[in-house]
Amino acid sequence: MTEPASGRFRSRAARPIARDRFVHPDASLGLCVMGSPNDPTPSLTLVGGRVVEMDGREAEDFDVVDRFIATEALDLEVAAEAMAIPSLDLARMLVDIHVGREEIVRLFGGLTPAKLADVAGHLDVLEMMMALRKMRGRRTPGNQAHVTNWKENPVLLAADAAEAALRGFDEAETTVRVAPMAAMNAMALLVGSQAGRPGVLTQCAVEEGVNLRLGLKGLTSYAETLSVYGTAGAFRDGDDTPWSKGFLASAYASRGIKIRFTSGGGSEALMGHDEGKSMLYLEARCLLMVKGAGSQGVQNGSISCIALPMALPGGVRGVLAENLLACALGLECASGNDAMASHSEMRKAAKLMLQFLPGTDFVTSGQSVMPRRDNMFGGGNFDADDLDDWLVLQRDMQVDAGLVPVREVEVIEVRNRAARALQAVFAHLGLPLITDAEIEAAALAHSSDDMPDRDLVADLAASTALLNGPHGVADVILALDAGGFSGLAEHLLRLQRARVEGDTLQPSAVLDEEFRVLSAFTDPNDYRGPGTGYRPEGATWDRIADLPQAKQPSEMLSRSTDDTGFRLLDGRPALSSSDPSDVVVALGPAFGARLGRTIGELSHQDVLAALTRGIREEGLTPRLVRVRATADCGALGHEASRLAGSAIGIGLQSKGTAVIHRHGLAPLDNLELFSQAPALTVDSYAAIGRNAARHAKGEPPSPVPVRVDNMARLRLIVPTLLMHKAELAAVLPDAPPMEVAPDHG
Repeated sequence: MTEPASGRFRSRAARPIARDRFVHPDASLGLCVMGSPNDPTPSLTLVGGRVVEMDGREAEDFDVVDRFIATEALDLEVAAEAMAIPSLDLARMLVDIHVGREEIVRLFGGLTPAKLADVAGHLDVLEMMMALRKMRGRRTPGNQAHVTNWKENPVLLAADAAEAALRGFDEAETTVRVAPMAAMNAMALLVGSQAGRPGVLTQCAVEEGVNLRLGLKGLTSYAETLSVYGTAGAFRDGDDTPWSKGFLASAYASRGIKIRFTSGGGSEALMGHDEGKSMLYLEARCLLMVKGAGSQGVQNGSISCIALPMALPGGVRGVLAENLLACALGLECASGNDAMASHSEMRKAAKLMLQFLPGTDFVTSGQSVMPRRDNMFGGGNFDADDLDDWLVLQRDMQVDAGLVPVREVEVIEVRNRAARALQAVFAHLGLPLITDAEIEAAALAHSSDDMPDRDLVADLAASTALLNGPHGVADVILALDAGGFSGLAEHLLRLQRARVEGDTLQPSAVLDEEFRVLSAFTDPNDYRGPGTGYRPEGATWDRIADLPQAKQPSEMLSRSTDDTGFRLLDGRPALSSSDPSDVVVALGPAFGARLGRTIGELSHQDVLAALTRGIREEGLTPRLVRVRATADCGALGHEASRLAGSAIGIGLQSKGTAVIHRHGLAPLDNLELFSQAPALTVDSYAAIGRNAARHAKGEPPSPVPVRVDNMARLRLIVPTLLMHKAELAAVLPDAPPMEVAPDHG
């Protein structure tokens, strides 16, 4: 690509967004997010309670996906009624606050894949967000964490899991860099998460057979690794069928293990089996298979394929449509936002808002609680360094997106506790020892680079033995109890009890700290428009708003005279002068009294020294006056010019804002205004003094040097407000101006 000739185009070409890739649609290649010309027209024909035609295809021509949907997924009792409703009317029902979620789920259970995609096609992004607000299963939104590390260090894994739980994540997922580490990673995640907050559900994303074995051992409590695809060809490549996936899901559920499937737009195109259909139509087929297999929910939103739909027009809209259709089918939705979606921070955040604001069961399918380098899921969209941004966004919008602020001291405490608990388990089970040095490092580590190296060969052997041997969660519980962690042992035991009772098999199920299940049954989404549904308020909102970096106003007003040792004392009342060399500097009522520094952290003593020096350098005489009746900068300058024999005065607020004024001009008709106080330096104030004197002599002024700081307002707007409030508090209406002098006592 040729170098742009325009400097601005060259600058934009170096921006992060320029590294993203964009492609024009081509349905023949599967490069179509919604509304491919090859998508079938919605239709359904029933004869004798059987589907004999669906979406333009006769039963004898059904592929494996069609057959599964027709026999296992469609609610044939409602299908005729639902399919008869125009797609536009169904779309309007999704956003109609007078149509309840239950009615939507009932009707959508009878819709074919093409009808589902057609309904979604009538909605724009804002309408989908409104619908998603109503359609998520659980009233209380949640979030899922990714917890991995490059070194496969189980101590760091446990510590990170504990921090994730403390931060409010309802689920935590790990994976492996080296396959045999699965059992040890799963155990570390389990122990660490319960040390952070009781009731967190955990999983280890590995090959499905191993994943099931981990679940049977009690080392994991949910799974979402069962992938489904929207075409028969993609299934063949995966050596699977919808029925085999359903069988595997039943195997998990029979042991009380919560199960989600994984799907998402773009996977079929990447596998070369898109059949020219749109990504959303194929995802609608996937979602009906998920429902037909009896799964509680789905991880969808393109997931690891996200860069593909985002390379196409409307790609993010199509991803949101996937999430909405999942919820409309009554499925728990873990709505993506986990895999890297863009080089642009702005674009990533914009995409996130589509689920962040309306809320989903899990706003992300895994936000990394580690730095990106340690994320073995291929690098996360958001990682440990983004956590504060996430918390501030919640606070900005009064939204609960699943996380809560934490303090450093409590994070270090739970990380240490999790690492020590895992040390006790390893010692009891005869696994490779965990040293105190590893515990200390894990409590404070930023990444796995900060961890001592372990004997990976020994850990691999131990993990393999753990997977293949007799030890399971009961042994972990006994080890914790024997090691002095009886409370943590009780948490693990209660987690197993919830599995036996089947609580986590309810749709959209998570456990709170008391192991009470919150689900679409026990905590149903009751949103019906303004004033209804879940809203963070009361103690929940107070906790979300309580950012560690937020300060009390008194803490932000630290510019008092106490820390400068400089104070101005009022003397006699100030009178008008007839001396043509007299230039008055009128100070705000708190200047050198209640306040001692400008908003730019310059001491009032240094500012006055510079101003008066500048006036004297031009051969004129400065006079300092405190104006007590007003704190307005223009009024200060106006009063200064009235008192000055030269008719030129300088108004100076405590925060550092300054003005040069000539007597006879209107209060706001200034000669020079210096409104950006943080941009002014000592040299700037000296130049202001010189210019005031030059105005008095009838000579042209010189430009005043100022710094350029476009971020000053962001940093200082609150302290500026507080300083001006303090200035206003010192105002004495109708009080005369006073001559001032430094307090030398």
